[in-house]
Amino acid sequence: MSNRSASPGATLAFRRMWADLEEVGLDGSSGGYRRYAWTRTDHDLREWFTGEATARGLDVTTDRMGNQWAWWGDADAAARAGDPGLVIGSHLDSVPDGGAFDGPLGVVSALAAVDSLRERGFQPSRPVGVVNFADEEGSRFGVACAGSRVITGAMTADRARGLKDVDGVTMAEAIHRAGRDPGHLGRDDETLARIGTYVELHVEQGRALDHLGHAVGVGSDIWPHGRWRIDVPGQANHAGTTALDQREDAMLGLAAAVIAARRSAEEHACLATVGKVEITPGAVNAIPSCATAWLDARGPDPEAVRRVVSDVRDVVADFDALVTEESWTPTTAFDADLTRRLATLLGGAPVIATGAGHDAGILANAGISTSMLFVRNPTGVSHSPDEWASADDCLAGVAALADVVIDLTGPHAG
Repeated sequence: MSNRSASPGATLAFRRMWADLEEVGLDGSSGGYRRYAWTRTDHDLREWFTGEATARGLDVTTDRMGNQWAWWGDADAAARAGDPGLVIGSHLDSVPDGGAFDGPLGVVSALAAVDSLRERGFQPSRPVGVVNFADEEGSRFGVACAGSRVITGAMTADRARGLKDVDGVTMAEAIHRAGRDPGHLGRDDETLARIGTYVELHVEQGRALDHLGHAVGVGSDIWPHGRWRIDVPGQANHAGTTALDQREDAMLGLAAAVIAARRSAEEHACLATVGKVEITPGAVNAIPSCATAWLDARGPDPEAVRRVVSDVRDVVADFDALVTEESWTPTTAFDADLTRRLATLLGGAPVIATGAGHDAGILANAGISTSMLFVRNPTGVSHSPDEWASADDCLAGVAALADVVIDLTGPHAG
């Protein structure tokens, strides 16, 4: 670990920012957060980010997908000179009833790290940016990391605009309602040219660091992962008058898909989850005419993940179901030299892989030098109100991030 700690001013700033965000999007019944892209809550979070960045004198820009960038230094001049900046940060949106740390910890820590560096009188030799990526979780429109996918070209603007939420609202409509022009969406080479290196801090979504006894670790790679939509047809009919042998029940195909995914995942040493379903017409006394589900599959071996999906497709073919790939992210290896450098810098911090997707993975696959820092999560729980990290570990993450900025942007960086 670093032999430095977050400065007193940065510690106070971290605590204040954390308190500011505590109630934003909090659902009183579940105790979790509902921070979805292009909603009023999202607007409030974006305004908060702009306010914090402006208060620090950072130059705030928005790219062609609505991702927010706050720059300490002239990012355009550095890009023209061939020495683009270092970016730190993460996202502020959440999964349904998610925890407080997934995403916001990276943004708050990045802003606090800037405070810590300024308190020490540090002046970076190249620009430092803090980013708030839009729609990282994909909770509303179904595709994770939409913000980074669009600006890197990993997802086309037309596909992004056409994505729909559960109410049938397209992303284009939602962005328009939020006061932005959906026609502006697209790959953003100007923004990408400003990024020389990206280091994302994130709460760990597992217990590796807890088992190893370290507050902070460095990411090595992200498992390949994807999402598939499963549409099972049926015929609506009365639950009390239709004989079992005369039914076309879409729910049976859905149940077969869930069981097949679990069995195949066990066989191929992968993870598979069906965590979202939609049933039509959705009445207790009506046989379902359509069942739609989303399969999340991931694992260390991409071919094994593909086999899981293939097994599910084979099973649901008997129900005339359609399986459609909505997103796929290949194995993402972070910059190995950068990862080793950060692990050494942080006193031999453990290097760990993750099964969770991140914007860092999208940028890495776009050819940007990328790594991640993880902060210990002793519960190992994520995407849940039980997600947690201690205040001391969070501040250790701020200190580690500040050390990274010094190392990568100091007078002797190279």
